[in-house]
Amino acid sequence: MHGYGPMPQQQTTSRPSPATLTTVRVILVTVTVLSCGLLGWVAMLRLAIVTRRPRDWVLLVVVMVLNAALFAFIVSTPDDPDDMSDASVLLMLLWIVALLAGVITYYLYVEIRHYSSLRSLGSPPPYTAPAHPAPLPYQQHPAQQQQQQRHQQHQQQHQQPQPNPYTVQTPPPTPTPAPQRLDQVRAELDELSDYLRKENREGEGR
Repeated sequence: MHGYGPMPQQQTTSRPSPATLTTVRVILVTVTVLSCGLLGWVAMLRLAIVTRRPRDWVLLVVVMVLNAALFAFIVSTPDDPDDMSDASVLLMLLWIVALLAGVITYYLYVEIRHYSSLRSLGSPPPYTAPAHPAPLPYQQHPAQQQQQQRHQQHQQQHQQPQPNPYTVQTPPPTPTPAPQRLDQVRAELDELSDYLRKENREGEGR
């Protein structure tokens, strides 16, 4: 078991270089041709190990049986080629050519296609640790939500300034009437004017 953190990456199987693949193919094809197809099973064994497909393993067995039969046929023929019939010579030549063409063509086609598909897929992307999911918001019970709303409203009411019931509200000032001093001044001025008129009249009579 691994703790938290990135998982260790699995080591990918290293692919041989193109030069190495070309060298191996040339060697196997040369061996098959020089052995007149009797060692064609070597190329098929290499192909079955590389692809690991059941069909290639079955074809390997088929090629081995054909190689063994060809070897037995060659051994059973007379040592002197002149003693062989034309049918036997023709059969042996067709057998060798068909075996060489079939093994070499199938081996090269399947192996080249196999490595081309691996190259097209490319190397797997590096493993990245999964990001921790963001915590989901806590869902409150409806009763808790109502209680929280009441608590907030209560706090807002306390924050608003409340009127003091013990303070006496003073009525707005009423406009004061004009002072009575003006009336007195007018009356005195009238009396003074009457007095002056009387004085003027008495002076004229004298």
